[in-house]
Amino acid sequence: MHAVYLVLGSNLGDRMYYLEKALLAIENQVGEVLQRSSVYRTASWGRTELPEYLNQVLQVQTALAPQDLLRHLQQIEAELKRTREEKWGSRTIDIDILFYDSDQVSEPNLIIPHPLLQERRFVLEPLMELAPTLVHPVLGQTVGELYSHLQDTLIVEKV
Repeated sequence: MHAVYLVLGSNLGDRMYYLEKALLAIENQVGEVLQRSSVYRTASWGRTELPEYLNQVLQVQTALAPQDLLRHLQQIEAELKRTREEKWGSRTIDIDILFYDSDQVSEPNLIIPHPLLQERRFVLEPLMELAPTLVHPVLGQTVGELYSHLQDTLIVEKV
């Protein structure tokens, strides 16, 4: 079994509904959800004029290999009416893989650890709740250390 960390985000429609439906689908199709962070209301990263997001980080135990995990997560996004029209555009649900054990994956359609997680307050703040001592396998720093050096000043508040 593999320990993975995922970040969920929604900024369209009933955002809490989409987070809850995604969590249930992950439990049914991907693996056991071991931990979940609080839900956070966050400013839109990269496109600050877009509606606010709700974000949550999950720790999941799965038997799926990285590419299979990605396929399942994209299927869940499709089931929840996710469309991919523009980079960093609004979406009903977005599910990103942050970590997969301490593995590194570099493939055209998948990079693990997520290449921007250390730059995003909306990722690190909920991740701090679950795994402040988790070590980033590329950067060699804990989540807590990454958070302490964070430059992102966008609003991130617990709901």
